[in-house]
Amino acid sequence: MSIRAALPALAAALLFGASTPLAKLLVGDIPPLLLAGLLYLGSGLGLSVVLALRRARARARRHPTTHLGIPRAELPWLVGAIVFGGVLGPALLMFGLTQTSGAAASLLLNVEGVLTAVIAWMVFKENADRQIVLGMVAIVVGGVLLSWEPGGAAFSTGALFILGACLCWAIDNNLTRKVSTNDAMLVAGLKGLAAGACNTALAFAAGAPMPALAAIGSSLVVGFFGYGLSLTLFVVGLRVLGTARTGAYFSVAPLFGVVLSLAIWPGVPGPLFWLAAASMALGVWLHVRERHLHEHTHEPIEHTHQHRHDVHHQHEHRLAWNDDEPHAHPHRHDVLTHGHPHYPDIHHRHSHSR
Repeated sequence: MSIRAALPALAAALLFGASTPLAKLLVGDIPPLLLAGLLYLGSGLGLSVVLALRRARARARRHPTTHLGIPRAELPWLVGAIVFGGVLGPALLMFGLTQTSGAAASLLLNVEGVLTAVIAWMVFKENADRQIVLGMVAIVVGGVLLSWEPGGAAFSTGALFILGACLCWAIDNNLTRKVSTNDAMLVAGLKGLAAGACNTALAFAAGAPMPALAAIGSSLVVGFFGYGLSLTLFVVGLRVLGTARTGAYFSVAPLFGVVLSLAIWPGVPGPLFWLAAASMALGVWLHVRERHLHEHTHEPIEHTHQHRHDVHHQHEHRLAWNDDEPHAHPHRHDVLTHGHPHYPDIHHRHSHSR
């Protein structure tokens, strides 16, 4: 069960990690802030096309529309995620990169996973036992080893901007969790369009030149896979694992990026690479072997998301239903007390008395 639940978050890390060396191939032709905007635009535009095709297919097969958009009550969470993660985060990172070495920036970016987990644990009261905390530490240590360059990690004023970017993305991750019951592709598409339009506009306002069409097209494609599909899978991970665990799995993205970099620019990895890989593997193993089991009570809740009629979804259908599963519609959960292994997913966000 743990491996299956972890797959969306690990796949998100793989796609995002792979996008980094691919974006590095483009950064010489496109200014950094404009590249960030185009990557996000590729995410939003690509997912919009997929959503339109999916809706057209559902209509052709006479299937009911399963996703009705983001509920009004949840829009502030989504807007907050877009502002922190799609606007403030990239802007602070760009400012930081102009005053900080690449080695220092790589090391500081590992702080995002830690801040994500701390906010999830301290602010949103997400459960974490000793094994999960140790796994998070092992993954972060692996990230530090992976990006360590002796003599290149001196602290600078730009480091504060990068730490600010990490904090923004950590807040973004926790806010996105609040809308993770909705269509993951819709959430990712809206974030991509909004963040892409904002960053692209800021870049042109700062005087960025218009790139060649080939560079624009390549950026949009990389953005669709490395940002769009990756963020979609990340939202699914938030839904099934909670914020801290998803953030921990996503923190292995640099490892995938280094592996692809070695394929593009062949070389022999040094000992730090193997130590980092071992540390990250240990952290993932500690998370995967988690078994959290106790009696718990589900409070009444009404929401909409894709589901099957499992133990948590025993409800009547107000409208006609053609027996298709999984399906999505507004449904209500009544009070239910039972015990089974679980994660802090959308149905298990309960307090833990110790």
